Amino acid sequence: MELSKIVITGGPCAGKTTAMSWIQNAFVSRGYTVLFIGETATEFIRGGVAPWTTGCNLDYQKVQLSLQIEKERLFEQAARTMKADKVLIVCDRGLLDNKAYMTPEEFEEAMHYLGTNEVEMRDGYDAVFHLVSAAKGAEEFYTTANNAARTETVEQARDLDDRLIAAWTGHPHLRVIDNATDFSLKMRRLIAEISSFLGESAPYKAQRKFLIEYPDVLMLENLKKCTRVEISQTYLRSPSGKEIRIRQRGGNGHYIYFPKMLRNPADPTKVNIERRLDKDEYLKLLMEADPSMRQIRKTRYCLTYHRRYFELDLYPFWKDKAVLKVPIQAEDDEIRFPKWVKILSEITDDEHYTNLALATDPNIGD
Repeated sequence: MELSKIVITGGPCAGKTTAMSWIQNAFVSRGYTVLFIGETATEFIRGGVAPWTTGCNLDYQKVQLSLQIEKERLFEQAARTMKADKVLIVCDRGLLDNKAYMTPEEFEEAMHYLGTNEVEMRDGYDAVFHLVSAAKGAEEFYTTANNAARTETVEQARDLDDRLIAAWTGHPHLRVIDNATDFSLKMRRLIAEISSFLGESAPYKAQRKFLIEYPDVLMLENLKKCTRVEISQTYLRSPSGKEIRIRQRGGNGHYIYFPKMLRNPADPTKVNIERRLDKDEYLKLLMEADPSMRQIRKTRYCLTYHRRYFELDLYPFWKDKAVLKVPIQAEDDEIRFPKWVKILSEITDDEHYTNLALATDPNIGD
């Protein structure tokens, strides 16, 4: 079974409810069994449980997160019993959405209470799709009338939208769908992004890559909407024509582990295996590392700028350059770069800068 769990998140009045119908129609027709996990906060608030009815906000967040974790666990358990080849679990908001409603101290206490950490909570989902609030770019359509749990003003909705994006920044597959088009096209862009992630047909390349001048690391560390992630990628011995690699991803002593196999290394959008490993499985697979290939270690800075997600990779063997990856939604997307980005060249189609090429380049020192 191919089982994927994704999050649909976004600011107030972003179109999440409508998006669920679009997802149902689009992917059932492509052979997926689609399961939906409803928004836990709305269920609680409509039932009388809210931050303003419980003892304090932290009390509320603890019970909401606890229920959300249990719902997701049971949905996954049920999904694995189904006679289906492809299952897509769609979460109406994920665990990290709660971070936007807490102080840093409350968030730390909630994680301690749950016995988890931010990396586990954030990266436990396969992909995250953020729909930007109508309060940012489509103000005439912003309303609170269609959700009894929504009370935010336009200004509050904009601020909350920013905080939600910041909470998810650092996820390996975060995509932001803004209001640059009409609503119908916004939904189509969402479906195209999900299709691309699932390895279904997509009409354009998923990202562009640029070689840039080595950035000011201290500046990156101090950016508000920027998250630092440590990545180690190891290539395994594999049959001819197959590219198999395992990856450790995280930081601050907390990591998650993934294997990935590509059917065709020339087309990285076609991924047919991507699931989590536990630490013991990862360590066991490390014993199958291909000794002819270098382990790729890099520090990734994930950041948002003008509602676009950027991934900046710093490699230990380069002190004068770095790689910047930019997801795109159309071939003719105009990209607005942060002012501090100094582009040397575009390397989207340059095979010399793939991780596979870097792992085998004899001119690179360890």
